[in-house]
Amino acid sequence: MIKLLQNLFKKNYEDCDGQEFKTKLKENANAVLLDVRSASEFKSGTIKGAKNSNMLSPSFSSEITTMDPTKTYFVFCRSGARSGTAANMMSKLGLKVINLKGGISAWPR
Repeated sequence: MIKLLQNLFKKNYEDCDGQEFKTKLKENANAVLLDVRSASEFKSGTIKGAKNSNMLSPSFSSEITTMDPTKTYFVFCRSGARSGTAANMMSKLGLKVINLKGGISAWPR
């Protein structure tokens, strides 16, 4: 029973601090950088090369079902909360996901 509960709440994605996230992103030839904030947040400034997919949009759950499973998705938001939720949803579909712990403000300049 305990094992079942552990598997139910097991995190299937990786959380990285800003420097580790940036290093792994740079070193990964199959990386996709995904900003899961709203379109207005994205327009106000993002990490260079990021694609926008609003995690709070009703279409997000269907969008992630069409993502390439051979890619590694590096996701971020403002604080790390929405991207953590997105990373969890994506990893449950078998996608490899790395979350920027602390959000965009943790990104090293």
